[in-house]
Amino acid sequence: MPRSRITIRDVADRAGVSHQTVSRVINNSERVTPETRERVKVAIKELGYRPSRLAQSMVTQKTRTIGLVVADITNPFFFEVARGVQDTALAQGYNVFVCNTDDNPQGEQDILTLLASQEVDGVILATVSSPEEELLAFAENYKPLVVINRDIPHPKASLVSVDILKGAKLAVEHLIERGHRNIAMLSHIGHKPDEMRRVHGYRETLLAHDITPNEEWLVLAPPNLAGGYEATQTLLKEHPEVTAIFTYNDLMAIGALRSCHDMGMRVPQDCAVMGFDDIKFSAMTQPSLSSISYDKYVVGQKAMQRLFEMFEEPDFTFAPIPLGVELVIREST
Repeated sequence: MPRSRITIRDVADRAGVSHQTVSRVINNSERVTPETRERVKVAIKELGYRPSRLAQSMVTQKTRTIGLVVADITNPFFFEVARGVQDTALAQGYNVFVCNTDDNPQGEQDILTLLASQEVDGVILATVSSPEEELLAFAENYKPLVVINRDIPHPKASLVSVDILKGAKLAVEHLIERGHRNIAMLSHIGHKPDEMRRVHGYRETLLAHDITPNEEWLVLAPPNLAGGYEATQTLLKEHPEVTAIFTYNDLMAIGALRSCHDMGMRVPQDCAVMGFDDIKFSAMTQPSLSSISYDKYVVGQKAMQRLFEMFEEPDFTFAPIPLGVELVIREST
């Protein structure tokens, strides 16, 4: 016959305590003596008892689950962020629900509503599609919110911020140092260029070198391989004078590399290509891709650690967590 499920009362009988005492031990209550706590832990181990998450959540009012919302689950950038979040969460006994929005504002709002209904304890948002008022409403009415690379002015929202502006400036500065003046940019079609730190860095660096930005060389496209490929085809056919391309992310840059190859152009001799994010595939392309690098795992790790801090001090307003960037030069430039 199948073995019956071990219950909290079985543990209480083995340890010689009440089931309320076992519950206090499971939920880390301080109202238990060290000797009793140890006796209960031994009974739990001997019986192989596994506490019910549902029962625990009814007692603690916590589900020990986190929502991680990402823009594009197929982008390796988010793999590394998610690993940092998950490893840090699991170490504290939390599970992570990873949700994909496809960079769709309505999809993002639907997912946030779903996570709120599932009573997750907090949300990490690694996408920037929703209007600010929607995110403010979520932070106000639902859960603690940690946002990656987008500042939400609300005391229940906290920010992990990579220095994207500096990264863009490093990228364009490098291209200028390599002798380029006709530098184009491929940016995210879902966001207004005037609100993008990458675009600001691109324009400001050109102007600092007395190069007037040509708005026809700023092309908006989906931030993926196909977007980078098609945008590069259009750009270089219409503007063959362009000699270098800076992209919103590495997927667009890898698409640009392939596009140049298919057009019979040599990289970097005919057109240099510079990415952003330095995903693991960037060093393996042919030619290998120059990019702006930062530790994506640490981004996720810091975001999860901040969420834990917000659980402990829900009324405290936390300062943003800044993270630096560096230029990685490879064959594409």
